[in-house]
Amino acid sequence: MTPLAAPDAPLQRRQLLAALALLPLAAGAAAVAPGADAALHAAVDGPQRSAANRARDAARHPYETLAFFGLRPDWQVVEIAPGGGWYTEILAAYLNPKGRLYAAHEPADGSPGQQRARAAFRAKLAADPATYRRVVLGTLPVAGFTDIHPPGGADAVLTFRNIHNWIADGHFDETLRAFHAVLKPGGVLGVEEHRAAPGTSLARVIESGYVPQDFVVERARAAGFELAGASEINANPRDNHDHAQGVWALPPTLRGGAVEREKYLAIGESDRMTLKFVKAGR
Repeated sequence: MTPLAAPDAPLQRRQLLAALALLPLAAGAAAVAPGADAALHAAVDGPQRSAANRARDAARHPYETLAFFGLRPDWQVVEIAPGGGWYTEILAAYLNPKGRLYAAHEPADGSPGQQRARAAFRAKLAADPATYRRVVLGTLPVAGFTDIHPPGGADAVLTFRNIHNWIADGHFDETLRAFHAVLKPGGVLGVEEHRAAPGTSLARVIESGYVPQDFVVERARAAGFELAGASEINANPRDNHDHAQGVWALPPTLRGGAVEREKYLAIGESDRMTLKFVKAGR
């Protein structure tokens, strides 16, 4: 049997010195991550958020979701269809110092309901200039964005529970292409959406509000995106996706009113996919 070679003392010393030389770099890298995490935690926990919105954090997991998307405080981010501003409260506070949030809302010349929703959102921004002064309010894309043009391209486009509406309205593919166009190469498309069982028909998707995950991945790839990751952050195994009132039977909508209310409250908010795509190129 060949004997083990004696340790090379000079080599060991060189390896030790090389390892010690890397310690300041490792410590510096470790110091950056907690800072970024702390800023996002501060935005999620900040006083700018309403009590009603905070009450849903256990179901919506905002910190974990945004961290999964890789959000950074110096990014230019386009939030799609922000509604009443549930995620806007967090995104604006996080991006305000170094980045910029673009909110793609309903058209100013849309239907009366769309105009009211946009006006309410605008009033929310105006009521807290310290948080929202840098938010750019624009319009949802049709064939493309008309008034949202981040210099050099957006770092991220984020959409939360909207895809079923675009499928029902017949412009999901066009909307994905608009996202691809507004992003810089390497930019992120972050998606959260109610999740249907594989093979669910298009008719059932439109009826129920639940979308198969493989369908979303397929259409995003067709629009030029690459799937960078999928997370179960927003999964809910109690949700079997089969409700007479679709996803709207569940909280927070509870469309059925008092009918089986306790059952749906026990299920909680929907089972959702959380996907990260990237626009190819650097």
